[in-house]
Amino acid sequence: MPWLMKAEPDSRIVKGKDVKFSVDDFEAMGVSQWDGVRSHEARNIMRDKMKLGDKVLFYHSNTKVPGVFAIAEVAREGYPDWSAWDPSHPYFDAKTDKDNPTWMMVDVKFVQRLSHPPTLALIKHLASVQNLPECVEYIGQDGLKAVQAMQLVNRGRLSVQPVEPEAYDAVLLLGTRGGWDDLVEKKGKSRKGKAKEEVEEEEDGEAKEKPAKVKKAPKADKKRPVKVIKAKRDERSKTSPLTDDPSPDGHIPAETPRRSKRAKR
Repeated sequence: MPWLMKAEPDSRIVKGKDVKFSVDDFEAMGVSQWDGVRSHEARNIMRDKMKLGDKVLFYHSNTKVPGVFAIAEVAREGYPDWSAWDPSHPYFDAKTDKDNPTWMMVDVKFVQRLSHPPTLALIKHLASVQNLPECVEYIGQDGLKAVQAMQLVNRGRLSVQPVEPEAYDAVLLLGTRGGWDDLVEKKGKSRKGKAKEEVEEEEDGEAKEKPAKVKKAPKADKKRPVKVIKAKRDERSKTSPLTDDPSPDGHIPAETPRRSKRAKR
């Protein structure tokens, strides 16, 4: 089964070390261990489901133009992530146990870059349309439906996520044949959307989306209508503050004080 795996291409310093891992870094390294994942669901995928030779979409995350920049494959199945018990590692976890490790990782092998990296903006745009755009007819209607069902669209936070074979094939076609530039603006935004950066939030805390501004509801006017206030004053004027019984002449002398509930009797 194919998978999508996210990495941060931009520099970010954690414990004095740069944790960035771009497509350039990946290509230069050739094979990389996928350490530092601290999501239980992503851990379970690497431990239990990822198999040798599985296809991988390599995805740039937490950047101005996120998207799929290369394809790769699983080179080694799940094994303990030793970085979790290394105090100097950016993703050290003091609670993990070497004899019963909490975190796992796999090795991933670089295969090739995509000439036209499908951006998150493109994928979201395709997820929002009913009819297949003419410029990407080569993915077919089934490919469009597969893209629309991707977890990247419907549950984007997970840093390691499954991809249906039809969706993998569609993304690969988009990345090799291109021709979809007119669907999105150059900065990774859909033409239909507002001008803002496409930055998604990772479950592992790798990226955070700016929260949308919520308009505050206008404060209610606390002033009561004059007529209501006058009516209540007229009603109170006919009642004694001590006995709640009407006074003989229907009103209370101005000098009579109201008794406190805490006064001694």
